[in-house]
Amino acid sequence: MLRDLVQRVEEATPAGRDRAVDALRALAIAGVVAGHWLVTAPVADSGVLRVTSPLKYMPQLAPVSWLFQTMAVFFFVGGRVAVESHVRVRARGEGHGRWAAARMARLFRPVVPLVGVWSAAAVAMLAWGADPGTVYALVKLVWSPMWFLLVFAALTAATPLAARLHPVWPLAAVALADLVRFGLDGPSWTQEVGWINVGTGWLVPYCLGALWARGRLDGRLTGWALLLGGAAATAVLVVWAAYPASMVGVPGAPVSNQSPPTLAAAAFGLAQCGAALLLAGPLRGLLRRPAAWALVAVANLSAMTIFLWHQTAMIVVTVTALRLAGGPLTGLHTVPADPGWVVARLAWLPAFAAALAVCVAAFRRHERRRPYGRAVRGSRRERHAGGSA
Repeated sequence: MLRDLVQRVEEATPAGRDRAVDALRALAIAGVVAGHWLVTAPVADSGVLRVTSPLKYMPQLAPVSWLFQTMAVFFFVGGRVAVESHVRVRARGEGHGRWAAARMARLFRPVVPLVGVWSAAAVAMLAWGADPGTVYALVKLVWSPMWFLLVFAALTAATPLAARLHPVWPLAAVALADLVRFGLDGPSWTQEVGWINVGTGWLVPYCLGALWARGRLDGRLTGWALLLGGAAATAVLVVWAAYPASMVGVPGAPVSNQSPPTLAAAAFGLAQCGAALLLAGPLRGLLRRPAAWALVAVANLSAMTIFLWHQTAMIVVTVTALRLAGGPLTGLHTVPADPGWVVARLAWLPAFAAALAVCVAAFRRHERRRPYGRAVRGSRRERHAGGSA
């Protein structure tokens, strides 16, 4: 059966498809999921759950965030895929509006069941007497990553503009916003200027992806220049400009590199895009193997479902274990203040993954209109062989 699936995926894949793009998207989603599972720590305290982070208690773990903050790679790949898709659609004489509407539907369709399930769950928990603070903390865990969908949707709708915009311009806008926030010592309202970076910060890798789609980022030299230049700029900003070392938010920290994105986050994104370009070649070679490609293709078919439900999976394991154990368990409900918590949390990851697999099996049908097997047998179109997000 597995061999048949691998063969169907291989047969359904267009000959000219760049499989490395799908692999980079899958790696980006995997990084986000693993990162959230490692740095999100619900703590049980007198029957109430509050959420904190091991980075608050062990700041020396900040380099871990460098590995798992992979959203720049997702926007980088998204920019390339969107531009290529838009070019094909326009070549067929179809309008931008219809193209954008189709992509919005694919992006937001999987959100509907999540909204329904968590609306019902929140009402049920409150009706059964759950602490409102606990309910709020759990719902916030699920919804806090949703900012990504709105930003990605906006950039997708603006793809024709992004295709003509050099990434140096949004990068300059990020730098200017940070200068106003941190360098001019202005009134308190100037801090709000940074929220412009929610758009411009992620527009940088998206525009780089557009350049990649137009063949202007090919070559290892470009990859190394982005990787080394972005890494050096990030180091300078962290060491000499006092930007946070963590590339994810830390509860209680006065400044976050992600909320809103800072110049350090944008520079780090450049390094990640360079690393992605360097990885693309080896990934193409690896994914010539049908089994490896099938794994990536199937993961991409459920990429948005995985992203949307990964926090729910962690919550289900956390709450269920608390009920069954009758008290807090290390790595799951305790304060993440020492290396023992990290070891215990790593041991819980397989349970999170198993719960996520159940969620994906239950809700993946909302991500595409037809079941996977039927789609692979009936069509060779791009979206049925690991289509874009």
